[in-house]
Amino acid sequence: MPRPAPARLPAPSRRPEALLGWMELLSDPIRLRALRALEPRELSVLELREVLALPQSTVSRHLKTLSDAGWLSARREGTQSLYGWAAELDPGARKLWQLARAESDGWAVVRADAARLRAVRARRDEAQRFFAGAAGAWDGLRARVYGRGVAAEALLALVPPAWTVADLGCGTGAVAAELAPRVRRVIAVDRSAAMLRAARRRTARFDNVELHEADLAALPLEDGGCDAALLVLVLAYLDDPAPALAEAVRVLRPGGRLVVLDAARHQDEALRRRMGQAHPGFEPDALAALVRRAGAAGVTARALPPEPGARGPGLVACTGERPARP
Repeated sequence: MPRPAPARLPAPSRRPEALLGWMELLSDPIRLRALRALEPRELSVLELREVLALPQSTVSRHLKTLSDAGWLSARREGTQSLYGWAAELDPGARKLWQLARAESDGWAVVRADAARLRAVRARRDEAQRFFAGAAGAWDGLRARVYGRGVAAEALLALVPPAWTVADLGCGTGAVAAELAPRVRRVIAVDRSAAMLRAARRRTARFDNVELHEADLAALPLEDGGCDAALLVLVLAYLDDPAPALAEAVRVLRPGGRLVVLDAARHQDEALRRRMGQAHPGFEPDALAALVRRAGAAGVTARALPPEPGARGPGLVACTGERPARP
């Protein structure tokens, strides 16, 4: 009687340990973000650090984990190591990755990574590399000779000098102090007495700056008395932004401009707590909807890419105006 054939063991990649290992590896959001960034093109450690906005030591640790697990490979180019996806990856691991990638497409942090990745890719392009180097040298030289406020001066000069501008949630008065030499009147409002004391010191040399301690949901300003209203990094600190936005529109003259600048939506709960925010930022469409519901017309909103080296989320800029009276 023939002996039965021995039972075939599953291929190593099909054992439960392999699947559990892949799942554990992809359960870390930093490793998942790193894999997304490296999928289209290899990057150096410094470039990936910029994309993920994380310390280099953290990035290096996760790259080692991914390399040891066979997901990434590295090669030397000059003085730097470039990391990319391994040429041979188990088909089962790749299927699991495709699922993880699809499920993470809507993450706010992934969109921020993608914006930074586009900037990194541009610098890697041979044609861009030369201009990036030249621009960097010029910016440094210009800053040493003329200071870093040249561009801001040019843009602020576009503000009509006859305007009255409301700086709502003025904080320590940084924006109010920039505006004061260029407009007829600045009305700065904040509900924090401590912030207003700092703003008072900062704007003491200007006689056209008024400071008010008040809730942004009940402004002590007349209806239609302002040509423009600014809310700069304010709404994320309010439990309900709607009343403050409605008040901002109310104090504008017909056709007056509303400008809102705030944090982009993010998932960094530690950052939100550290910054004292009530909301983890805003999506452009969501912020635009809030401004429209407040009564503004001609509303537009767009995401601003993070500045190189910035470790926080990007920003969202939204503008609108008070409708003309019928």
